[in-house]
Amino acid sequence: MVADFSAIEARVISWLAAEQWRLEVFKTHGKIYEASASQMFGVPIEKIKKGNPEYELRQKGKVAELALGYQGGPGALIQMGALEKGLTEEELPEIVQRWRNSNKRIVDLWYTIQNCAINCLKTGQSQAMQKNIYFSIENGNLAITLPSKRQLFYIAPKLEINQFGSEALSYMGQNQTTKKWERIPTYGGKLTENIIQAIARDCLAEAIKNLVSKEYKVLFHIHDEVICEVPKNDEKFNIENAIEIMCHVPEWAEGLPLNADGFESDYYKKE
Repeated sequence: MVADFSAIEARVISWLAAEQWRLEVFKTHGKIYEASASQMFGVPIEKIKKGNPEYELRQKGKVAELALGYQGGPGALIQMGALEKGLTEEELPEIVQRWRNSNKRIVDLWYTIQNCAINCLKTGQSQAMQKNIYFSIENGNLAITLPSKRQLFYIAPKLEINQFGSEALSYMGQNQTTKKWERIPTYGGKLTENIIQAIARDCLAEAIKNLVSKEYKVLFHIHDEVICEVPKNDEKFNIENAIEIMCHVPEWAEGLPLNADGFESDYYKKE
């Protein structure tokens, strides 16, 4: 059995930012690309369907959703293949602005996280934000305590003035390109990405523990996907039951609208 969370990062960031229109989407039809395009361009979501001229807006909603949640700009849209999908470079800044105008609470989240990190470093005092997330200094390192109580650590954090004349945060880490240990700059959107992906990982860990407790044999997992080996034609194990177990919301994530999808196969494959 193969089951994976549906749009887990989009769901977690909507939950953490309390972006209500997005939470409603995930609690109902789940069509975030169409809903995003509807919000961005002021078009009723019912019109964004195959056969209608408005359907081309779905592509803009999709690329915006994939690229812009972590403070990305036109460059992030290009990296996500916006130009290959038929968008022009001239229209990208407008797409960025429309997405941010439609997701003001997520934009606020970037700056809340950035300000908490900077204030923590400046004052040495713990900073608290929504959903029981805390910033603290531990043994000279910046620690971010997640809702699950797990912690992320940023080694030897430092505040510097960047090229724009504003305060910027950096820490010591491995450059993902050169693999060298060096000082890495970061900002609100990047810290948001770290936190969201860490919370998504904690949801997956809870799902695996819950599946194992119900005697599902978990062989391995890939990103947001769990692969189980179960006896054939055993009514005790079925994909609907496995998905229900996966979507049990952890105590620390009350209100997070989890969903998953899956299939059964004789061997592992992408559906």
